[in-house]
Amino acid sequence: MNRSELVASLADRAGVTRKDADAVLGAFAETVGEIVAKGDEKVTIPGFLTFERTHRAARTARNPQTGEPIQIPAGYSVKVSAGSKLKEAAKGK
Repeated sequence: MNRSELVASLADRAGVTRKDADAVLGAFAETVGEIVAKGDEKVTIPGFLTFERTHRAARTARNPQTGEPIQIPAGYSVKVSAGSKLKEAAKGK
């Protein structure tokens, strides 16, 4: 499902226009992005998803073509965890 299909589905279920559903989806993505960028708290939708910023330490890797070691600097990543209701839905229950 792509974004336009998701927006159409949300609009149908909520009984709002596609424009309004798209605005809400955009605002949700923007808000989650801002909170995760700060890194001091995580976003939790109980039973569905949790978004959290994680720190990755610097490490040494190998260039697959030459085999020479390269340094990968420390950085940040995003961890998304599925909640219990989403896990049950994935099982088909």
